[in-house]
Amino acid sequence: MRLKDKVAVVTGAASGMGLEIAKLFVAEGAKVIAADWHSDDIKAAAEKIGGTIVPVTANVAVEAECVTMIDRAVSEFGRIDILVNNAGVMDTFQSVADVDNDTWRRVLSVNLDGPMFAMRRAVPLMLAQGGGAIVNIASVAGLGGGSAGAAYTASKHALIGLGQSTAFQYAKAGLRCNTVASGGVATNIMQSVDASHIDQAALGRLGAYHATNPGMLETIDIANLVLFLASDEARHINGTVIPADMGWRAA
Repeated sequence: MRLKDKVAVVTGAASGMGLEIAKLFVAEGAKVIAADWHSDDIKAAAEKIGGTIVPVTANVAVEAECVTMIDRAVSEFGRIDILVNNAGVMDTFQSVADVDNDTWRRVLSVNLDGPMFAMRRAVPLMLAQGGGAIVNIASVAGLGGGSAGAAYTASKHALIGLGQSTAFQYAKAGLRCNTVASGGVATNIMQSVDASHIDQAALGRLGAYHATNPGMLETIDIANLVLFLASDEARHINGTVIPADMGWRAA
């Protein structure tokens, strides 16, 4: 088992990539705090996965709930070895001239504030125990400008920067931080937006880039990569940004 007796916190774990990551971590021997803001869904997911998994209702955009989420790992299992910042929401493809304040704050609060809150709480705990591993789920949108709106794109660029800063600052203390830049993945993330509010003109301008996408990944593809980065097999891999996009970035 690649994560035997490791304690992991996974956000956005009720569905999609987070659910697959939590399931794979448990199968590989980890003790998992599975967090999501959908209370009934995360409880059902944890029951379905089975094993050593504790469901926690948490909105990562709220700092106090992030703190409680991280502290739950320590109260339940005595430590935290792995943090996977997976929770995220999509924007409505609005460009900078049209993005409204509510959309900007909604996207940035979940996609950027949430990981920062969780990392700010988890990092001192990891350092005190000799290290740990953080994996942030970004997107190919964080490596360019052609796949999403201004808010989502900015949030993922910033998340990549946050991860690299963390990796460098604590590299000599045994703490690693890596980022997965996922391409198109078959998840329910578009349920986080009101389809009637999608900026069709802006989406149309992105069409040429979207047309170069070779295809959709499955959630297990991302989970397998996250498992590797969280495991001791990746003990010397730190500060990387790994596109998992079927070659989309090569277009």
